[in-house]
Amino acid sequence: MNRRMFAATLSALLLSGVSAFAQSSTWTIDTNHTQVNFQVRHMGVSTVRGSLSGVTGTVVWDPSDPTKSSVQATIPASTVSTNNTQRDTHLKSPDFFDVAKNPTLTFKSTKVTGTAGDLKIVGDLTLAGVTKSVTLNVDGPTAPIQGQGGKTVTGFSATGTLKRSDFNFGSKFPSAVLGDDVKFTIDVEANK
Repeated sequence: MNRRMFAATLSALLLSGVSAFAQSSTWTIDTNHTQVNFQVRHMGVSTVRGSLSGVTGTVVWDPSDPTKSSVQATIPASTVSTNNTQRDTHLKSPDFFDVAKNPTLTFKSTKVTGTAGDLKIVGDLTLAGVTKSVTLNVDGPTAPIQGQGGKTVTGFSATGTLKRSDFNFGSKFPSAVLGDDVKFTIDVEANK
């Protein structure tokens, strides 16, 4: 094969590889490496922190046009943990998550804006049976790498703040006792 033909063949292969990478792809959220962390002020003097785990769902990522990307996730409410058994039991009660009646939280994106590394995702969050729009500020996704077991993996972190009052969550407790603003971070690893 002469040099010109080799160069043309190599260019065609490289361009087709870039084109394939730039296409939309579907990623599965890795339950074992994904977690939601939250924090809320207590009595205006301290911060209570907790987490939710067991997250499942999918991320559709279109690197050439992030606005065509989407996220769907489900979180078991029964996984709420603040490292305090009595408080966790109360959080699972009808005063808060009401896990018997509302066993999951769900998130479904409705709009994605920005560029990789600086995205905003707007979506419908259902918490304790109430659905409201929330906005996530997203750092990522990271460049895909080859993970254990041969799967390709990527990750991102999302942050936001929601108001308890918007979701009628813990409505028996005024903001002087339990802050209305709940800050959260979602750390996601996903694979395909």
